Amino acid sequence: MTMIQVGNALVSAEVITRHFRCDPAACHGICCVAGDAGAPLEEGECREIEESYAAVAPYMKPAGVEAVERQGFSVIDADGDEVTPLIDGAECAYAIDEGGCCWCAFEKAWSAGACGFRKPLSCHLYPVRVARYRCHEAVNYDRWRICDPARARGEREGMPVYLFLREALVRRFGEEWFQQLRVAADALERGLIHA
Repeated sequence: MTMIQVGNALVSAEVITRHFRCDPAACHGICCVAGDAGAPLEEGECREIEESYAAVAPYMKPAGVEAVERQGFSVIDADGDEVTPLIDGAECAYAIDEGGCCWCAFEKAWSAGACGFRKPLSCHLYPVRVARYRCHEAVNYDRWRICDPARARGEREGMPVYLFLREALVRRFGEEWFQQLRVAADALERGLIHA
C-alpha cells in the first residue's frame, strides 16, 4: 500500500483513490449499533462530552441517558481504549432513532446550535482511521462491510474519500494540512506520484 507524506502524517493512497459517501437510506446508520465497543474517543473528548451533556441529553433516548448515568460519559474497552458507553452491549448510548435511521444525539444538538461538540472525531472521520506512532501519524482507509452502500454511492457520484471527509480532516489536521493533501491528490491523479 502506497503511503504519501502530508505534513507529519503518512496518508494511504486509498484515501485519495477510493470513493465513499454515506448512504443512510441504505444502511440506516447501523455503524452506531454494530461493532464490539463504543466509538473511540480522542484525548479530551470525554471532557467535551461531559461539558455538552446537559444540552445533548434532551435529544437522547431514555435508554441512552440511563446507560450514561450508570456507566459514565465514557468507558474503557477490552483493548484499554476510551470509548462511548453502549446500551445493553449494542448501540452507542448517544445514538438516536429518527426516520428509521440511527443518528448521533451530539450531531443533532450541534446542528440545532445547542452545543459546540459535533460528535466523536472517530465517527466524523470514518472511513479513515488515524494511528499514532512515535514520529508520525498514519491516515488509513478502513473497510467495514456495513459501509458497502457508502462505497457504492461514492463510486456512482465520483466522491473520493478525502473530499467526502473534508470537514472532518480539517477538524483533525487543519486547513493548511488539507490543502497539502489536495496538492498530493492532484499529483497522484496526474501520475507524478504512483499508487
